[in-house]
Amino acid sequence: MKRKMGVVVLTLCLLIGAFLGGVGLRYWGEGKESSGSPDDYVPEKKEPQEIKQVALTFDDGPSETYTGQLLDGLKERNVKATFFVIGMYAEEHPDLIRRMTEEGHVIGNHTYHHVQLGKLTDEQAEQELNMTNEVLESITGERPVFARPPFGDWNKKKDFPAELIPVLWNVDPLDWKVQNTNTVVKHILTHVEDGDIILLHDSYATSVKAAFQCIDLLKEQGYQFVTVDELMFG
Repeated sequence: MKRKMGVVVLTLCLLIGAFLGGVGLRYWGEGKESSGSPDDYVPEKKEPQEIKQVALTFDDGPSETYTGQLLDGLKERNVKATFFVIGMYAEEHPDLIRRMTEEGHVIGNHTYHHVQLGKLTDEQAEQELNMTNEVLESITGERPVFARPPFGDWNKKKDFPAELIPVLWNVDPLDWKVQNTNTVVKHILTHVEDGDIILLHDSYATSVKAAFQCIDLLKEQGYQFVTVDELMFG
């Protein structure tokens, strides 16, 4: 009787062991043929993807009508941009300038009256830039580091006035001229490359809509939006 009980117990142990072993094999081999080594089931490391970066920049603001709408959309998309503002408009809308700063955007100098610096004397050009610097510093507490000369025109044979770093652009869809959202979007998507600076204006409804569409579409293509200082100096 004891011998029979021993056989029964041994048989039960063997059955339980086989069951547990089968569970273990199913766990390691789930979704993949077993090669007999647990190391084979460690997920393979994926190669890191290269991040493509572009800087979205807006000239000629702030606009009482459209800049607020643009800031709303940028905040919703968690995108930081660079605004090259005109001094006299900044003076009229300090609330928008403060909001740009508070929400992490970079503010640059675009002269006080939107004048063509290359046609001015050195003294006049420096005055245009200094006036805007003083306005922006009085609003934000910080003096601008970057400037964009209107029409991309300044005296390239000398240092930029007022110790500002000039910032131009690589992609210009002429949004101020065409004022057509689809045309602007098509131009940007066709010409943009990694490391580019895109020029737009926050003075037109079509440009604001185009900016949002480009952000959404370029993000899908793996682009990351950064400010000009991040793009230029990492």
